[in-house]
Amino acid sequence: MPKRVDHEERRAQIAEALIQVAGRRGLHAVGMRDVAAEAGVSLRLVQYYFETKEKLLFYGLQHLTDRFTARVGARLAAAGPDPGPRAMVEELLLASLPTDDESRTFHLLYSSYAILSVTDEALAAQPFIDNPDAAEHALTGLLEQAQASGVADPDADARTEAISLLAMAATMGTSILVGQRRPESAIAVLRHHLDRIFTTAETPERGAGRG
Repeated sequence: MPKRVDHEERRAQIAEALIQVAGRRGLHAVGMRDVAAEAGVSLRLVQYYFETKEKLLFYGLQHLTDRFTARVGARLAAAGPDPGPRAMVEELLLASLPTDDESRTFHLLYSSYAILSVTDEALAAQPFIDNPDAAEHALTGLLEQAQASGVADPDADARTEAISLLAMAATMGTSILVGQRRPESAIAVLRHHLDRIFTTAETPERGAGRG
């Protein structure tokens, strides 16, 4: 009996190959033939599932986002059953910093997708991510929760602080990628701003941060 093909598993295999080869060579330099070679499948099979490079790139972005979501979930689970809003905010921010191979690849490719979507009409015609404001909403909610609990500055604008923290984490991530700043330095800067927002310490771990 012929083996049943799991099409979603095959799509994920090809998307993972895209992420791996793009992480080494850069997203702009990757072709469908490169992805096929990385995945160990034929170019025809890649074209069967995705038809065009743009469709492959878009699916790859979704796969990359799913991986990042799982990474954040794992960090939050490792923080304990009730880590508190400060620890949760910190885990969300630190997860996106390129402190290991996986997070470096995520930051590099996510930034590359954003830049390509500005000039590539096919990518620009599709939503960059399903819910682009999800992180902003999550951080805002956590900051409002902290304010209600009396552990964050009650006069701070939670939405503005959330936007600022996300922008800072993105910029710090890029500075790490290009060698301008060490991860420990970027983490210290983020924690400095969290100390400003949170009026009562929840005694977060003060190491270099988990990758």
